[in-house]
Amino acid sequence: MIALSLAEIADITGGRPHDIPDPSVRITGPVVIDSRQVEPGSLFAAFAGEQVDGHDYAERAVAAGAVAVLAARPVGVPAVVVPDVEKALGALARAVVERLGADVVALTGSAGKTSTKDLIAQVLQTHAPTVWTPGSLNNEIGLPLTALKATEDTRHLVLEMGARGIGHIDYLTGLTPPRIGLVLNVGTAHIGEFGGREQIAQAKGELVEALPAEADGGIAVLNADDPLVRPMSARTKARTVLFGEAEDAEVRATDVRMTAAGQPSFTLHTPTGCGEVNLRLYGEHHVSNALAAAAVAHVLGMSVEEIATALSGAGTLSRWRMEVTERADGVTIVNDAYNANPESMRAALRALAAMGGPARANGGRTWAVLGPMAELGDASLAEHDAVGRLAVRLNVSKLVAVGGREASWLQLGAYNEGSWGEESVLVSDAQAAVDLLRSELRPGDVVLVKASRSIGLERVALALLEREGEVAGR
Repeated sequence: MIALSLAEIADITGGRPHDIPDPSVRITGPVVIDSRQVEPGSLFAAFAGEQVDGHDYAERAVAAGAVAVLAARPVGVPAVVVPDVEKALGALARAVVERLGADVVALTGSAGKTSTKDLIAQVLQTHAPTVWTPGSLNNEIGLPLTALKATEDTRHLVLEMGARGIGHIDYLTGLTPPRIGLVLNVGTAHIGEFGGREQIAQAKGELVEALPAEADGGIAVLNADDPLVRPMSARTKARTVLFGEAEDAEVRATDVRMTAAGQPSFTLHTPTGCGEVNLRLYGEHHVSNALAAAAVAHVLGMSVEEIATALSGAGTLSRWRMEVTERADGVTIVNDAYNANPESMRAALRALAAMGGPARANGGRTWAVLGPMAELGDASLAEHDAVGRLAVRLNVSKLVAVGGREASWLQLGAYNEGSWGEESVLVSDAQAAVDLLRSELRPGDVVLVKASRSIGLERVALALLEREGEVAGR
């Protein structure tokens, strides 16, 4: 973080110093909300959760090296006491961002946010010092924590923004005002909470509404291929840059092709020229993600050669998102279990089908181990049924539906689409799936594991890789 004195932090947050001998002492380390992550010079922000109250760990944090605590009440150690820790954290983030000379890039969308953010970060990092959202910490706490990691050297700040309702992104952009705003897509993730895709589009479009005018450097990067994203150009005063496969997109892809392993390649077109991109990621859906990253890099001044090279070298930064691991016995595990919605489910199944070509040539099979997709509301039955049917249409060898009612809809959709017999099975939980797979897998098989985050289906992938210990601390 940019070094700030406790007196400055109190002024920014509207807080009162407590038990602080010297208000001129500066925070030189990170801002953290977990006392186990404290480093010398840190500021520990104490949040009161449903099960754990951070204020109870204030002394431990200071003993570990924290300079002070951002707290809602006096805690017996140096603290800046504020009325609301969350709002104070946001105010601190805004103050730091305003002092930076960095370009703030914010992105949102129904699917692919984290994968695209990771691509943008890796591309921009080759250009200048870059700070980005770790994992999916894209809410009112994770966003300011990311912004506060920036230092005087930071030139690019890449922030993922999530939303579960109207007004959420508007609030987040108030904490870290972006100059460049990227909207990837409008899908059905959280449709049960929003009430419809039009409401989702309204919420996602708050990002472009928050951008500065074109004369002040504002740039909206929009998906030309999404009929609910393209019209957002009318909601912003910023310059609009389109990406996609549409002919009028300024940053677009042609000659899209897939390797036998399911990795996409394409020709990248920008206003400054063309370049060949060979992605290390799996699944054709990453073409759109890569184009979004390319568009952001382009408007920030990178050449097409630099962009193509960086994209071709980019990997997966965030865990459990199309993580592909081949076991010693030749079984390939695709762990995409971090989260799921209908769009990402379809993309993952298509990636599995592409990977299945060489697998079948060697006598292997494709397995789709799928769990429920949460927060779909009244659309849940139809969406689960459709995913089950798609597995059949893509000629997936085996479908293992894991869980209760929603999983039964997956299994029934597959059965009705293909009149499957033993190719489709419903099991009660993750352990039952593990037991089945351990008894059935053979060399050359490819196993996709995917479900909504709340289901915890990553346990299946980790168990098959004998890495169950990675579940701890999730």
